[in-house]
Formats: sequence, structure tokens, C-alpha cells
Amino acid sequence: MDGETTLEAMRLFVALLTAAVVVALVVRRIAIPYTVGLVLLGLAVALFVPARAYEVTPELVLAVLLPGLVFEASYKIEIDDLRRSFGGIALLAAPGVILSAAVVAIVLYFATGLPIELGFVAGAMVAATDPAAVIATFKQLGTPRRLSTLVEGESLFNDGTGLVVFAIAVRAVQTTVTPTEAVVSLILTIVVSAIVGAMAGWLASRVIATVDDHLIELTISLVTAYGTYLIADYFHESGVIATVVAGVVLGNYGRRIGMSANTQAVLDDVWEFLAFLLTALVFLLVGLAISVPSLFEALPSILWGVVAILIGRALVVYGLLGGASKLMRRGGRGRDIPTTWLNVMFWAGLRGAVAVAMALALPLDFPQRALLQEITFGVVLFTLLVQGTTVELVIERAAPDPGGG
Repeated sequence: MDGETTLEAMRLFVALLTAAVVVALVVRRIAIPYTVGLVLLGLAVALFVPARAYEVTPELVLAVLLPGLVFEASYKIEIDDLRRSFGGIALLAAPGVILSAAVVAIVLYFATGLPIELGFVAGAMVAATDPAAVIATFKQLGTPRRLSTLVEGESLFNDGTGLVVFAIAVRAVQTTVTPTEAVVSLILTIVVSAIVGAMAGWLASRVIATVDDHLIELTISLVTAYGTYLIADYFHESGVIATVVAGVVLGNYGRRIGMSANTQAVLDDVWEFLAFLLTALVFLLVGLAISVPSLFEALPSILWGVVAILIGRALVVYGLLGGASKLMRRGGRGRDIPTTWLNVMFWAGLRGAVAVAMALALPLDFPQRALLQEITFGVVLFTLLVQGTTVELVIERAAPDPGGG
């Protein structure tokens, strides 16, 4: 990278930060979520600034922005809350992702004639939820802790499984992959990635326990977030799942065995700032990556894609999660999930940066690449601009936790 390129990158970075501050100040006065405002700004800039002036790459989203975001969220999750909701999160993050992708594939096949294997690739790209745009609203409205854990836990883990399913789906188009191979590959990737993350989180916790300097401990947490992702990715495992597990371990085990109150306060404040910064950049880049004029050419397919994700989300939330909840309650092994909570989870199933990154990562010679990208971008815009701006109304109608918390 030469000197001029470095300066250009810095100018763009400062411009993006300035834009994020301006949007944050403006949305305080109008009734739209901050992240939606950022996407709208990105779309507006993309209309008037030549695409060659910037480049949004999948590596930028997945390796630079995403690890910090998922680490910060997982670091703050209480293990007891996660344990109580883990069954529901596991259902949503694994079978739920596959079911959503399959529904999209089937709907696109019958409605548009898109080959089923390509439809499954499109489904894999939009199957994982990314409800970052509503987490802040949850906190502002005092949403029950158990509901917040379900929504945030799902988004953290299904980002990882969604990326794994996407990689398998792309490989299945290019080569022959049997269903057994796909299932084994998915399970192995999840398990190995979780082990990598647990080991990284444990090691970081033990090292932090030997240090009494909050700056060094903060640096260790940063190395853990990005180092875990890069190590898992290097071995072709899921960097997202590994980073999430590392964050949970460090945020619970690490806090308990070796962090002073001062260190915990510093880490919480700095990671909150980093999450704000990364969220701003992610949603600005989502807007920059999408070309609105090109979406009109694929509008019929996009509309069917929207219908498909809504059907898939309904089956996952009301059928899979709601059905399992009722069975557990009848067996005396759990609490029922209120219908109002299911309504929130259905409408809060936004798609965002991960879906955009997967679309950008499609090989250049991939069949019908442009159409698959436009379907994904259109679905992302619908969920952010329609669901993201109305989900607060659904959240306000959510019942309190019947079991407390």
C-alpha cells in the first residue's frame, strides 16, 4: 500500500465516522432506528459517488468488522441466561437456518423457475438473522432479559451456521456433495469451531488472571476476539462460532477468576465504544454495497424472496420454536414462550451485513451470480427498512417474562 492509498483509506475512514455521528444526532429527533439511518445514508452516497471510489469486500465485513461485533455481544452474555435459553437458541441457529434456506429454495423454484440448488444458495445467504438494529431498542424499552437473550443468542450463533451452510451450498453447486457429507461437514465445523473458541477463551482468561494492568488485559481481549477468528478461519472452520464461544468463556470464566472491578469496567466501556463504531461502519457499508437501480431488474425474484423468508421465519419461530416450547412445558421441563414473544422474534428477524458479505463472496463465475446477489440485497433492504422501522411497535406489545427476568 503506497502513501497516497493510505491517505485515501484514512480519508474514507474519517468520512464514515463523521457520517455515523451526523446520523446518530439526526435520528435522535426522528422515529427511525440508528442502523436504518446509516443504511439509508449509505444508499444515498452509493447513488452519487462512483463505485470505484470505494470497495466493499466480504473480507472487510467478515474479518475486520464482524469479529469485534460478535465478541462484544457474546462477552456480555450471562452464562446462566444462555443456559436457560440454549435449547431454543440451538433450534433457531442450526435446524432453523437449514429450514429457512430450504423454504427460500422451494419458493424461488416454483415461483421463478430458479434451479433448486441455486435457490438454496440464495436461501443460505438470507437465512441467518442479524438483529443488531433492534438490540438497542430492546434495551431502551426494558425488554425482558430472557427474550433479549433468545434474540441476541440466535443472531450470534446462526451467523456462524449460516456461513457454514452457505459454503456447503456453494460447493454443492460446483461439485457433488451428498446429504450425508453436508450434514457431517456442518456438525464437524460447529463442534471443532466451538472447541477452538473455548480453548482460546480459557487461555485468555488464564493469562489475564496473571496480569493486573487493565491496558494489557484489554489488549488480550482484543487479540482474543480477532485472533480466535483468524485461527479458526485459517483451518477452514467457522471463525464466527469460535469467536462467539471465546467471548462467552472470557466474559464469564475470565471475569470470575482474574478481572478486577476496574478492569471489568474498562473492558465494558471500551468494547461498548468499539461495538458502536463497528456497527456504524457495518451498516454504512451495507448501504454502500447495494445498488438500488439494479434491484429493479430483479424485482419479481426479490419479492418472492421476501415472501419466502417471511414464510420460513414463521415456520421456524411459530412451528419449530413455539412447538418445542409447548412440548417442553407439557413435559414439565420448561416454561412456555408467550405468543407475543414469538411475534417479536418473527418480526425482529432482520438480515444485514453477513448476508451482504456472503453475496459479495460468490465466485465471479458462479451461475446467475448477479440475480442471487440482487435477491439477497433486496431481502436485506426489506428487513431493515420495513421490519427495522416497525419492530418497536411489536416489542412494545410483548408481555413481561412469565417466569421473571
